[in-house]
Amino acid sequence: MNAVSKPDLGTQRGSLADEVCRRIADEIALGHFAPGTKLDELMLAGRFQVSRTPVREALKQLAIMGLVDCRPNRGSVVAAMSAQQLDLMFEAIGELEAACARHAALRMTPADRGLLMELHQEGRAAMQASDFERYDAANLALHSSILHGSYNAVLIDMATSLRHRVAPFRRTQFHNIERMGESFEEHAAIVEAILAHDAASTYRQMRTHLQSARTGTSRVAPAWASALPPSQAPSQSPSQAPAPSQSLAPAK
Repeated sequence: MNAVSKPDLGTQRGSLADEVCRRIADEIALGHFAPGTKLDELMLAGRFQVSRTPVREALKQLAIMGLVDCRPNRGSVVAAMSAQQLDLMFEAIGELEAACARHAALRMTPADRGLLMELHQEGRAAMQASDFERYDAANLALHSSILHGSYNAVLIDMATSLRHRVAPFRRTQFHNIERMGESFEEHAAIVEAILAHDAASTYRQMRTHLQSARTGTSRVAPAWASALPPSQAPSQSPSQAPAPSQSLAPAK
């Protein structure tokens, strides 16, 4: 196991804990730490070659995300979660992000749209370089820009809260280079729809994109393969999925 890179002297102390948190979350999302597995601080410190302090802080972060259960005087364990629960979380975040995207198609300012195109180009560069970490960062930034482009504080808060819980599982899909390319093409369709002010198409494209992300998670982490039977699994194409009416007034 590679050591977690140490922060520079000017870097905040929390950055190391954040990196350890990300690494443990990856192990959980990839199925390496199954639900119920005890997460011993000493074992994790040795695994990531850090002291116990950032490990302890990372476990607290993971507990907030719902990935870990911290039990007083008994240590921490990977939280109980089923593939069915993960299906439901992806379904929910898909609806929330699709709703934000639908509003963003009509409400984004010219500056917002310019930033969206820049972030999409950054995703292209990361994808062409097969750079997992860079593409993951670009993906997060692009989705965040769309959420905030909805100019609906309630939707943004709800979507952001659920995104934190689902983020480690969404991130795993990019371990598959082919999926990275698929994700970029899906982003292209979303960006195109937003730039065209096409709210209905934007909603469909974003919803389908999140359904594909769930499938991508199953590809790289069979332990989390979708629990949905074939008859209920997402199968609608962007042109088939239902979308709400476009009759939304732009924010003033």
